[in-house]
Amino acid sequence: MQVKVVKFGGSSLADAEHFRQVASIIKADPARRYVVPSAPGKRHKDDTKVTDMLYSCYEKIRNHENIDELYEQIKARYNGIIADLGMNFDISGELEYVKNAMMHRSGRDFAASRGEYLNGLILSKYLGYSFIDAENVIFFKENGSFDEEKTNRVLAEELMQHKNAVIPGFYGVMPNGTIKTFSRGGSDITGSIVARAAQADLYENWTDVSGFMMADPRIIEDPCAIQTITYRELRELSYMGATVLHEDAIFPVRYAGIPINIRNTNEPTAQGTMIVAETPDYDTDHVITGIAGKKGFSVITIEKDMMNSEIGFGRKVLEVLEENEISFEHLPSGVDNMSIVVATGALDGRREKILGAINRMVRPDHISIEDGLALVAVVGRAMVKAKGTAARVFDAISNADVNIRLIDQGSSEISIIVGVEESDFNTALSAIYREFVK
Repeated sequence: MQVKVVKFGGSSLADAEHFRQVASIIKADPARRYVVPSAPGKRHKDDTKVTDMLYSCYEKIRNHENIDELYEQIKARYNGIIADLGMNFDISGELEYVKNAMMHRSGRDFAASRGEYLNGLILSKYLGYSFIDAENVIFFKENGSFDEEKTNRVLAEELMQHKNAVIPGFYGVMPNGTIKTFSRGGSDITGSIVARAAQADLYENWTDVSGFMMADPRIIEDPCAIQTITYRELRELSYMGATVLHEDAIFPVRYAGIPINIRNTNEPTAQGTMIVAETPDYDTDHVITGIAGKKGFSVITIEKDMMNSEIGFGRKVLEVLEENEISFEHLPSGVDNMSIVVATGALDGRREKILGAINRMVRPDHISIEDGLALVAVVGRAMVKAKGTAARVFDAISNADVNIRLIDQGSSEISIIVGVEESDFNTALSAIYREFVK
């Protein structure tokens, strides 16, 4: 029999009505054996996510403020879900323990993780499934990095003991026993980790949208859906701002060759988007798979005559960034110039130090830092087979009266990165979409 791991986001588990819908989806397919829940999300536009409420509790405790009123709201969310589901399940002891642990400085990650933990307890009880606490099967190393090998071994052994189970997302445990979380959206990562350990045939990631869109719906009205996308394309789009799936969630299932299906909890019959390792098929009408982008970048531009003949020039420059713990995003260069694109926030408080160090290391003729750059990524596995794709991208931007500040295309030809002024970001993205999607 097939094995599917299903992850449900916070919007899919925001209230009792959504719990019922989730249970119906799970029970509709016996292959959906392992479930990874997020914490309750927003029930409406002006609502607050439980995780954000827990973060607020932590900050109040740090500032020696009273959390009673706020924590009562958290308790009401969970007790309301239980009552509305008609369950005979008392979690008052768990809620009291969590509050006391936070009051005794259990840490920010512990506080944040309790949203998933409590939701997992309720969902497992409602489904009649086993509950596997993530802190017993998801491990981090001393340096805070994910311990992939130990986790896969221990988790696989534990899953074999349960036909069906709920494993809360977002967190694991450090070697000293303290709770550590992944970055926000980390339940996607947990789902991927569980899918790998279970040797699943499919990882279904259920959210509030019917798969990936070709562009951000906040910028492009009613963008087309993507039916099939490869891991490589997804990685490019996620990195550049597409937020349906956490970018790090790709790796565990990619290594195991497990496809991901992005589905909509509110439209369970919709097929969503399939994420696969490789596919010979592509959309002949559009050529590109998707467009995404982000603001908030800066360009360090270095100019020096005969730079190309100076052995070690690039290495010396990058050593300066390494010493300042700054990673670069892109590295377009010419014969006598080199541009380094970095996140603007990474330069805070370090600009003069970095400029001084680069001056000492390579003695450039000119060096400058320009802010206000936005990057737009045009991604598609079909681009390598379609003549004139780059020209169409540049023409579309030019015709929209937008100046291109930077161009970077990888050798794989799966993506073209274009840098524009932040004020031109929406215009550039819209122009490219119109060019390829008639």
